[in-house]
Amino acid sequence: MKKIGILSYQGTVAEHKKALSKIEGVKPVEVKTLEALNSVDALIIPGGESTTISKLLNIFGLMEPLRRRIESGMPVWGTCAGLILLAKEIEGEAAHLKLMDISVKRNAFGRQLDSFYTSRLIPRVDDSPLPLVFIRAPLIKSVSKDAEILCEIDGNIVAAKQNNMLATSFHPEFTDDLRMHKYFIDMIKE
Repeated sequence: MKKIGILSYQGTVAEHKKALSKIEGVKPVEVKTLEALNSVDALIIPGGESTTISKLLNIFGLMEPLRRRIESGMPVWGTCAGLILLAKEIEGEAAHLKLMDISVKRNAFGRQLDSFYTSRLIPRVDDSPLPLVFIRAPLIKSVSKDAEILCEIDGNIVAAKQNNMLATSFHPEFTDDLRMHKYFIDMIKE
């Protein structure tokens, strides 16, 4: 049984938990403490508000332990706000975890009213298009070093991977499609 943590301070925690609970051999675990963080095989940093999540990581003393777990190889997936937290560079502000070789622009697709749905092929994930939900989504402006682009929309990077880190601008947890979650679970080394 693989224990997949969901950083549970704020954001789309319930949605990720619901998706993970539909996958055989997976136990979703809400992560708010060091003990919970240390108990999981992988972690999802959900969509929400990146500045708030960052502040709470610092208040509860999890910023550095989380950084160390990721640096030591624990798979991590940042969706939307989680992507922003992983980035080494954020346009116009200081970065948070500073781990992934990506540069990010917040709310690049506009405000809440500019949220949209589309579908795209992500060859590393599956050979048929996946549904993509964007809500005040960030944009990956560039990738460097070991980071690779997984998906683009109109020349804009919306998914990237680097070693044990996965980042998506979109919210797979708002669809019934489990392929992105299964792809992330497959990143866990047996």
